[in-house]
Amino acid sequence: MIKTIISEGLPVDEQLLIRKKTIRNGNGNKRICIVTGTHGDELEGQYVCFELIRRLNENRAFLDGTVDVYPALNPLGVDSVTRGIPTFDLDMNRIFPGDPNGHLIEHTAYKIIQDLKGADMVIDIHASNIFLREMPQARINVKMSAKLIPFAKMLNLDFIWIHDAATVLESTLAHSLNVIKTPTIVVEMGIGMRITRDYGNRLVDGILNMMHKMGMWNGPVTKHISKPEISNRGEVFFMNADVSGIIIPSVSHSVDVRKGDLLCQIVDPFEGTTLQNVLSPVDGLVFTLRTYPVVYEGSLIARIYSEKPG
Repeated sequence: MIKTIISEGLPVDEQLLIRKKTIRNGNGNKRICIVTGTHGDELEGQYVCFELIRRLNENRAFLDGTVDVYPALNPLGVDSVTRGIPTFDLDMNRIFPGDPNGHLIEHTAYKIIQDLKGADMVIDIHASNIFLREMPQARINVKMSAKLIPFAKMLNLDFIWIHDAATVLESTLAHSLNVIKTPTIVVEMGIGMRITRDYGNRLVDGILNMMHKMGMWNGPVTKHISKPEISNRGEVFFMNADVSGIIIPSVSHSVDVRKGDLLCQIVDPFEGTTLQNVLSPVDGLVFTLRTYPVVYEGSLIARIYSEKPG
């Protein structure tokens, strides 16, 4: 069943239309929600929605509960391949929990929250931008970590990044839902404007694994669920460019590196010179890596997680 959550008229005979797909079976009262498309240039979640719904449709008899899938919370952004809401020049993930008496987008954010609240689990899927590739990971507020880490471990991810409370934006969907005690995990993976099928399949396997452990799914579950690294046992290092130039990579994404390993060179294509050798400061895991070759001073090149920094 497809249900319309938001239907609002826009100028020039356009319409803001946000819909969800509900798949329900059995007598179970558990409900999970899969949410994506908050940022229109993050498309990895589109494949997850397709593949999850496909598997559920083919094996509906194994489902005991309700799965709500929201492929595009920002359909205008998806249509125009822009991060924010193009007509209003707004980042949708900065206006939650919304306002029932606010302008159109604030009211929309409020109605989305009202539709999601009360779920037993919400998975909020994001991708990186067009410059960076992210390893499949969960991002969790430290204040919610005790409750959410056990569920994040079920999702077949490689990394769980626990954010300090001071760095969490309170206007995000995940924070707003967690505040009202609707448990929400942010999943980040892949690269902007692209679909990484392997990552999507892995996450769908993880979602079905979570549903199985929640008593919602009696169907087939993969036996090979990844055991993720968890950042609260170590430290995350940010590698930024000291100069502007072109990156020549020396390592691949999602690899372990040693302290002093060459991550990449930043070169000057006019002079044929190397401007900077970017070296790893620690032994660790490269879970974010720049894929777009042009950098400017200060551009993020990589994030490295080290369990034993020093």
